Amino acid sequence: MRRAACPGSFDPITNGHLDIIMRASKLFDEVIVAVSINKTKTTLFTVDERMELIREAVRDHPQAATNVVVESSHGLLVDFCRAHDVASIVKGLRAVSDFDYELQMAQMNNRLAGVETLFMSTNPQYAFLSSSLVKDVARYGGDVSGLVPDIVLKHLRERL
Repeated sequence: MRRAACPGSFDPITNGHLDIIMRASKLFDEVIVAVSINKTKTTLFTVDERMELIREAVRDHPQAATNVVVESSHGLLVDFCRAHDVASIVKGLRAVSDFDYELQMAQMNNRLAGVETLFMSTNPQYAFLSSSLVKDVARYGGDVSGLVPDIVLKHLRERL
């Protein structure tokens, strides 16, 4: 079975994240969305809430609904990959600045566990998009519809 991990904090998941996950689901038998638990970060949504929002967002996509799994992850990503028999990591790149950091991580993950990282260029309509930016805009009353799945929009409005 060809299995890949799409890691991130997903606080909250955006349509850019969802685009990468959907595209990865066409390339792999199973895609595990690895929702990171980072106790040093303050998040808007709990890990359980983030996981449920992702599950609800993928339910609307027939293929992904059958081969996308959502799990929590803490510690080293390579340890998560070993524990889940994952040989590949899929990361979305928005800009050259993302590549510089992600390349170092990819090389370290390969060195530590032989895990390969595949980079997908982000759909240009989402190239500017990040969870932090979505939260900031929503926090100040800006319209983030079309940037996040509808279920996330609903929860953002309730939370903020």
